[in-house]
Amino acid sequence: MFLVSYLFLFTAFLLFIASPASDSCQLWGHFKLNGMHKDGGLILGGLFAVHFLTVFPELNFTSEPEQPYCEKFDMAGFQQVQTMAFAIEEINRNPNILPNITLGYHLYDNCVKLAVAFRAATALLSGTDESISSSDCSGYAPVLGIVGDPGSTHSIAISSVLGLFRVPMVSYFATCSCLSDRHKYPSFFRTIPNDAFQVRAIVQILKRFGWTWVGLVYSDDDYGINAAHEFHYDVQVQLSGCVAYSEMLPRDNNRRDIRRIVDVIKTSTARVVVAVSTGAYLVPLMDEVALRNVTERQWIASEAWATSPIFLTQRLLPYLGGTLGIAIRRGEIQGLREFLLQLRPDSDPKNNMVRNFWEEMFGCTFDSEGTQFKAEGERKMCTGEEDISNTNTAYTDMSQLRASYNVYKAVYALAHALHDFKSCEEGRGPFNDHGCKIIQTLQPWQVVHYLQKVNFTIGFGDHVSFDENGNALAIYDVMNWQPKKDGSIMVHTVGMVYESVLADQVLTLNEHALFWNFETKQAPRSVCSEGCPLGTRKARMSGMPICCFDCLPCADGEISNATDSIKCTECPEEFWSSPEKDRCVPKEVEFLSYEEPLGISLTTASLFGSAFCAGVLGVFAYHRHTPVVRANNSELSFLLLLSLKLCFMCALLFIGKPQLWTCQLRHVVFGISFVLSVSSILVKTMVVVAAFHSSQPGGQSAMKWFGVAQQRGTVLVLTALQVAICTVWLSTASPTPHKNTHYISSKIVYECAVGSVLWFATLLCYIGLLAAVSFLLAFLARNLPDNFNEAKYITFSMLIFCAVWITFVPAYISSPGKYAVAVEVFAILASSFGLLVAIFAPKCYIILLHPERNTKKAVMSRVTKKKKL
Repeated sequence: MFLVSYLFLFTAFLLFIASPASDSCQLWGHFKLNGMHKDGGLILGGLFAVHFLTVFPELNFTSEPEQPYCEKFDMAGFQQVQTMAFAIEEINRNPNILPNITLGYHLYDNCVKLAVAFRAATALLSGTDESISSSDCSGYAPVLGIVGDPGSTHSIAISSVLGLFRVPMVSYFATCSCLSDRHKYPSFFRTIPNDAFQVRAIVQILKRFGWTWVGLVYSDDDYGINAAHEFHYDVQVQLSGCVAYSEMLPRDNNRRDIRRIVDVIKTSTARVVVAVSTGAYLVPLMDEVALRNVTERQWIASEAWATSPIFLTQRLLPYLGGTLGIAIRRGEIQGLREFLLQLRPDSDPKNNMVRNFWEEMFGCTFDSEGTQFKAEGERKMCTGEEDISNTNTAYTDMSQLRASYNVYKAVYALAHALHDFKSCEEGRGPFNDHGCKIIQTLQPWQVVHYLQKVNFTIGFGDHVSFDENGNALAIYDVMNWQPKKDGSIMVHTVGMVYESVLADQVLTLNEHALFWNFETKQAPRSVCSEGCPLGTRKARMSGMPICCFDCLPCADGEISNATDSIKCTECPEEFWSSPEKDRCVPKEVEFLSYEEPLGISLTTASLFGSAFCAGVLGVFAYHRHTPVVRANNSELSFLLLLSLKLCFMCALLFIGKPQLWTCQLRHVVFGISFVLSVSSILVKTMVVVAAFHSSQPGGQSAMKWFGVAQQRGTVLVLTALQVAICTVWLSTASPTPHKNTHYISSKIVYECAVGSVLWFATLLCYIGLLAAVSFLLAFLARNLPDNFNEAKYITFSMLIFCAVWITFVPAYISSPGKYAVAVEVFAILASSFGLLVAIFAPKCYIILLHPERNTKKAVMSRVTKKKKL
């Protein structure tokens, strides 16, 4: 850019240089430029693309090179030139804008070439007068502002130099976002939205139809490269989408590169292709698309080719039909057509652009030496009286006033800036001295100040103003390419995208008016991965863009209640995910219930055990005077039966929904009843041992220590100790109902928290200690010589009891939820049945089935036999 600026300044310096033989500044040379001129009190400049091609002469470095010349006249470009002329004529007739001041213009053709554009800009900046009366080549600027250049690359180069002199430049077609940099381009303005908004507008269309997987092709110039950069960013941020591929169109139209790009488009799963390019880059691409029959693609056109007529042909309809594009806002300019039809050529060499137009329009020539023989296709002489109204070209086409409408707004913006300067009130001026200058001494940098503040409404109704970066209020038409009756393509306006104060962009679209070039006649789907349904989340595929993902079901306890969720939400503590994982439902509350089969079975066993105890108690009560019942203290037998009945009944406290009172009673009743049972068994065992020792020589005094009172006292003391343990437990850390969500994540286990593990362990250990002592004594006394020795039965019962409770511990720990309670109830019932059956079944067997053995003689006979032996 520094080199470009240097060359521009050097070129300008060569045009005017002080002559050593004169006190005036002389013009050393002229550029050969196509232009239009009109004198006035204030002059505005213009740079337009009127010819498509620039031909440069060959350089032999032995003589001064000839000036380049331009070919291939563009009627639409010349319409834009004439629109500026019309706008100035209209302003000169308007008494409300710049009264008593006549505007003139100097308009040049850039021939779509930067070198020519530089020459034209230099001519505007320095002027074309042969000399000025100043020895230092200083003076007022020939033009106060320039409309143009239409190209982004041209505007970047020219505006970087004009900005040094603060000459305002209002482009009507340069869209590069880079031109919004006020540090680099302090005097640049434009009446067309920049590429940043254009890209955002395209993204809005993609967002409307849910197209998150798109391809991109762009031109190898400032316009395409900057727009591609903006597109990648906006697709990711605003659309949360991905660019499937991004291909740059070659400058040299290389066929191999074009074929490769078409292969990418054809093989990609992206159904939507965004093309940000000028028409010249796209022509070879579209030829290859038609040659390779690439159909079923939805094209999105940038404003540079959305209305280009070169693609609106029958040949391209099967491939480009249905294209959606954004186009510069179309306007209406009253009186423009009549003005265009009034054009007539003259002989002024400064207006050679009009003669070029006339020759192209009517196929004639003003140069008599330029006529050719008929054999070569003779061109007639132009009279200048040919009728333009009989022609049908882009010059007189008023249906697509887009670029021309922007030219019209640019001219009016400069005119309003000049009018605001002229309307300055003394003492309220915007500059340092707060004074007002006369308009004849107006400098371009002063125009920049007023241009930044213009705010008016054009005749068509559109508002014109500039933001702090020189950008106009952004607005685009949305276009749709639809088939005509003759098989060609017609461009229809189907919506609008514009900036709003309330939102960044607003898209209005008439979807019923859209034409879709697909078999379904509906908008296509273009996504890398289909959306994730409820109950799933996105999981990015390894090595793929972010919008290519798998849908994974949410984990248990998590939900997603929206489509395309990126993560699942964990349910609250007392809730769980539904089977579909799309909502949280209350967790199932689990406890050992009376209604379920397991609860019914345990309840039945408990009641059966209690009834069994009651039956045995009845048998013993009925036969209480028989020797079998009276052996080994019948009172302890009755106490043992009552305690076992309590053991069976306490199991019912473990079944059903936990309540505070059941939680407090279940382990207390369990602990006391089992201590009462085991202590009764212990005392019975001790009585057996004492009775044997009392029958031995010298042991007659053994039984006096185990009389009825001592037996009752021993049982009472041992039981009271357990009562004390339970009392302290309840008073310090009482068991309470507790909703446990940690055992089973999907359920709430309603259980009784023991409160204090220490006291609960003390209760169990105390029972275990008594059982161990009873087992040891019974085991030692199992072979004592007695006809009815209970020790062996007590040994067997305590063996069952200890085995049950030893296996209870690991089973209880490993059982989840209500099954832990069921294991505890089973242990209570099993140990209770073990004691009941092992101790009382043999006695009931004799009492009920062999009453002949339930006599004192039968009991004593066994002892006698053993003594004789």
